[in-house]
Formats: sequence, C-alpha cells, structure tokens
Amino acid sequence: MLMLLNNHMRFIACAAIALSIITWATDITGVVYECPYCRTQRTVIGLLGLLMLFPRPFHWTIKYLAAVVSAFGFSVGSTQHFSGWRKIMGNEFEWGEQWFLNSWMLSGFALFIISGLVLLIFSATQPKK
Repeated sequence: MLMLLNNHMRFIACAAIALSIITWATDITGVVYECPYCRTQRTVIGLLGLLMLFPRPFHWTIKYLAAVVSAFGFSVGSTQHFSGWRKIMGNEFEWGEQWFLNSWMLSGFALFIISGLVLLIFSATQPKK
C-alpha cells in the first residue's frame, strides 16, 4: 500500500493543493466563516502538497520543512479540535444546520490529511537506478 502511495505521490500532492485552493476560495468568497484555525490548516495542507512536488521529496531538507510545517498544523488543528471537545463536555456544542461543515469534525479531518501527507513525505525514498 505504501509503495502504491509513493508511486502516486505527484497526484496526491496535486489533490492536496487543489483541496487547499478550493477551501481558500470558499473562504475568500464568504461561503464559510473566516476561521483563523481553518485558514492555517488549509495553508499547511497546501504547503505540504507543494513540498511533495519538489524534484527530490526524499531529501532531508524537504523532510525537515515538512516536519516544521506539519508540527504547526498539528498544534493549531489539535487546539481547534479539543476546543470542540470542551464545548461537548460543557453541553455548549451545537451541530448547526450543516453538520458536515462543523469545525470540530473538519479539524479532525484536517489532522488526518496533514498526518497522511507528512507520513508520505517521510516514507519517500530515492528511486532505484
């Protein structure tokens, strides 16, 4: 499975960049709430996608940059996610009309994406000649 993902790293990187661009477009056009947590997470997803498009994603500098960027994304995403848990435990949580656009669920999904992208970058190896 990991070899399959490594073989399609460019496609996954383009999908991550497209996801970042689409979510930024919904933010800029005012379709969704202007959330600084969400903005940070979508930017981190886009930056990790860009790092995966570099010619040598297996190089240590790319892995270092991916670690730094993803650590920031993990910190922001976990802060947002656990503030949702705080609301749940305090009986202040509301699903709203569009439950699938709830920031608590989306922050968990963003954490999942960020972890997958950074693990894919760290599993990248130099192609055999």
